[in-house]
Amino acid sequence: MVDETALAALLGEPLPAARDKERSRLSDVDRDWLASSPFCVMATSDADGRCDASPKGDPAGSLALVLDDRTIALAERPGNRRADGYRNILANPQVGLNFLIPGRGDTLRINGRARLVSDAPFFDEMVVKGHRPLLAVVVEIETVFFHCAKAFLRSGLWRPETWAPEAHVPRRAVLAHRLETSGRSLEELDDYYGPRYEKGLYVQR
Repeated sequence: MVDETALAALLGEPLPAARDKERSRLSDVDRDWLASSPFCVMATSDADGRCDASPKGDPAGSLALVLDDRTIALAERPGNRRADGYRNILANPQVGLNFLIPGRGDTLRINGRARLVSDAPFFDEMVVKGHRPLLAVVVEIETVFFHCAKAFLRSGLWRPETWAPEAHVPRRAVLAHRLETSGRSLEELDDYYGPRYEKGLYVQR
């Protein structure tokens, strides 16, 4: 069993540059990163500590809106309506966000306190393809810092020659047919996840 003392003995202590790199406000570079990022993962947990990590995506420049140097907002778009992360936020406002730029190994991490907003004047700045967000997650930043590229280098994530998306795992329609109780045939699921799926990204189904 590893406790905090054993963990420190195994991994060692962080160098000062890593230990002290957290900041409480966005810099100009952070703002540029957020404006260039089309994808992030939002981590939440409920009141009992059960966790969820949810992907969020929009065109670069539309994913995260900087409200001020301590506050950002992320738009909610039509999805599967599970709202796992949002239910968690209602019980426990602490969130962790990791913002990616395709091709970059480093990432921008933001931790803070979140709240859900059903409408606000800034929603007009979050319109994509003519659609206002359904709601927004407003995050009050507690810490922000850049994370190194080692995980991406180890995984080779951005190396196209390593990509084989259906080599070992079947396509999405097959997964839904085997594992989810949709009641639809494989042909219906192939149609659902076909070209019209992308066309309806900003329309609630």
